[in-house]
Formats: sequence, structure tokens, C-alpha cells
Amino acid sequence: MLARYGERVHKIAIDAGFTCPNRDGSIGRGGCTFCNNVSFSPNGRKPNRIAEQIESGRQVIRKRTGAKKYIAYFQAYTNTYADTRELSRLYGEALKEPDVIGLDVGTRPDCVPDEVLDLLADYQQQGYEVWLELGLQSAHDTTLDHVNRGHGFAEYKQAVIKARRRGIKVCTHLILGLPGESTEHHVASLNKVLELGVDGLKFHPLHVVKGTQLANEWRRGEYRPLTMDEYVSDVVELIKRTPDEVIFHRITGTASSDILLAPEWCSKKWQVLNRITTELAKQAQQIEMYNYNEEISGSLPSGNLACAAV
Repeated sequence: MLARYGERVHKIAIDAGFTCPNRDGSIGRGGCTFCNNVSFSPNGRKPNRIAEQIESGRQVIRKRTGAKKYIAYFQAYTNTYADTRELSRLYGEALKEPDVIGLDVGTRPDCVPDEVLDLLADYQQQGYEVWLELGLQSAHDTTLDHVNRGHGFAEYKQAVIKARRRGIKVCTHLILGLPGESTEHHVASLNKVLELGVDGLKFHPLHVVKGTQLANEWRRGEYRPLTMDEYVSDVVELIKRTPDEVIFHRITGTASSDILLAPEWCSKKWQVLNRITTELAKQAQQIEMYNYNEEISGSLPSGNLACAAV
């Protein structure tokens, strides 16, 4: 963003009042097993007008970083789950702000019909920065079924193919530590995503939060969260396997302290980021030393280590 626009560009998170088809009965009820039912209740949410949310975010970001250009990040729930007229109205409210230069729309892979993709492509053709964020979480259908996700990898594949045909940039969410998954599952999910093509990635550790089916499984001893060491090790491995041109939008995440049950380290965002950065630097140094020694011996292998942009 800095190279393209010549200055800092920050996202401003927006709650536009959407719900989710995995909660209202059109696909399922109850949502994913890791989603907090109380905090996700549409009846308990009364988000401010989009312009007000942007102004609030603008004030915070300007004090923190001095950034003066923003991307409207439609984050909460399924942000394409409405007809295109309503979507156009909501997205348009954000783009009316003179310092908002684009949209970042978070949604499910099964909620991006052609008309929605055409709408996003039109904004991009007008010169706006446009990102489509797809919450895949895992490329393994068995896992997606277990967490009651309501879609499989096939829906994700179709959404990505259609988006990329229109030139829309795609950022994919992957959750590490889902029930039954290991490092091998995480690597396999990444490989399947990279094979289809992706412009950005987000990695999250799985949080156990109050009011969820996952919390019940955790209390019964049926689910063990990742340790920080395990998470850091897996994230570093995934970053190393990712091509340089793919942008990392996020490499960890936190949950609100009033609902987080486990793992406790998920409340320590900067400690996790620092651990990941340190481990990447250590491995890069080891590779450089290896290459140096091999060069001296007359056999220099090619190698590449991707760096995370947090």
C-alpha cells in the first residue's frame, strides 16, 4: 500500500448489521461450533451509521499512525449476504468519504454470487482498491463438517475462480488448531489455497470462547488448543512455504478477554508476533549461513524465505 499510494493506508473495521446464513436457517442454525452465540446475536446489535464508524476509526488511526487514507473493512458477519441494491447502498456509504480509497469485504465462500462479484469488479474498475476476504478456515471437508461450517472446499474453489476471472484480489482466512487437525493438515490447506491462486492470507489461532459448542468440547476434554510454541512453529512453516508476492494481512488474532476461555496466550498478541518475527529471522540467518558454507565448498543451492508483513 505504501509503495502504491505513497503514504500509509489503514483499514477501518465496519459492522454494517449483516447476519449469517449459517445462523438464520437458510443454510443452518447455531453457526460454527467456535462462534459465540451471544455476541453474534443480530437482535443485540445496533451498529452506528457507517459514516460514524469511519469517523471513530479515523480519529483513532490518525492519533496512532498519522494515516490519512483508509479502506473500509466490512468485517462483522457475512458482508455479501444481501441483495446487490442493499450492498451497493452500504458500500456506497463508505466510499462517499473522501479519504476512503477502497473496500475490503469479508464473507463466506458460499455467499458470493455472480452479481456480487460484478459489483465489486465495477468498484475496482472505477479505481478503488478492492479485496474479497473469504473465510475458508480449512481445506478439509471433514473438518468443516465437524465445526458446522455449512460449506466445503468446492464452494471456496468456485468463488476464487470467479473472483480471479474478474481481477478481484482475494485474501483467504485459515484457522490453525481446528479439532482433529495437525501441522500436516495446515500445510495441506495452504497448498490447496496456493494452487488455486491467492493474493493475501490471514492466519488465526482457534480461540475457545464462552457460549460456543467448542467451549463444551473443551470442558469435556475433547478438544486441546494449540500451545503458543505449536502455533508459532506452524505459522513460520506456512510463511516459509508462501510465495513472496502473497501479502499477509494477519498472522495471529485475539479474542475479547471477557469471553476468551483458552488458550490463554491468545490474549498476548504482541508476544506472539514477536515470537514469529524472531523465529523467521533466526531461520533466515541459518539459511544464509548454510548458503555461505555451501558457496565456499562450491555448491550453492537456491533458496527463498518469505517474510511476513504484519
